[in-house]
Amino acid sequence: MHKYIADEYDVPFVLFSSVHIITLLIIFFTILFIFYFRVSLRKSQVNTIVRYLLASILIISEISLAWWLFYIEAWDISTSLPLHISSISLLLSAILLMTKSYRVFEITYFIGVGSALHAIFTPDISGFSFPHFRYVHFFISHGGIVIANMFILIVHMYKPTIRSLFRAFAILNIYMIFILIFNKLVNGNYLYISKKPVNPSIIDYLGPWPWYIISLEVLAIVTFFLLYTPFYFINRKGNT
Repeated sequence: MHKYIADEYDVPFVLFSSVHIITLLIIFFTILFIFYFRVSLRKSQVNTIVRYLLASILIISEISLAWWLFYIEAWDISTSLPLHISSISLLLSAILLMTKSYRVFEITYFIGVGSALHAIFTPDISGFSFPHFRYVHFFISHGGIVIANMFILIVHMYKPTIRSLFRAFAILNIYMIFILIFNKLVNGNYLYISKKPVNPSIIDYLGPWPWYIISLEVLAIVTFFLLYTPFYFINRKGNT
């Protein structure tokens, strides 16, 4: 049992391996399930139970990561606070589920879903495969962000607007400035904007520091527009 929560694991993660593909399919079919039962999920009591259940899973997931980092003696203020986009998106998605706030949805749909989709298709967990804790946690947390927002979008029929897109992008950049200052104070690298991450990632192909930050900005805005595209055509069709 210890080897599944240790800081090293003898089964490395392989991108698009059978385990990875099965995990992606589980996330996909969960969203499909939500879509199929969307009418039933709108019933008051069922809706409340499902929303708070999903929110609890997200919160427990984040707490379990902190526990694991303490357990392997790797927790450090410069790396382990819930300040990365994934952690912030996870916590905001939990708040979204509990409050149904449209303002929160505007942030989590673009920033949360956008970053989580990149994460589940190109995970930064090279040393850990299923059933290690880190693998399970990674996909529950990132898959949970996507599922939480799809639940609100499908069941509660929330729709982002073009203003939502630019509002989310502005908030992301304001947050990035705050994190850049905080990184200086704690010698950290939250958001990976102070230096490139140690493990191989897509950032390796985006140029040297600090120019890769501009590339990340471009990647973010392109991702946001891709996420908005279906709603652009839906709105356009509705106006014809």
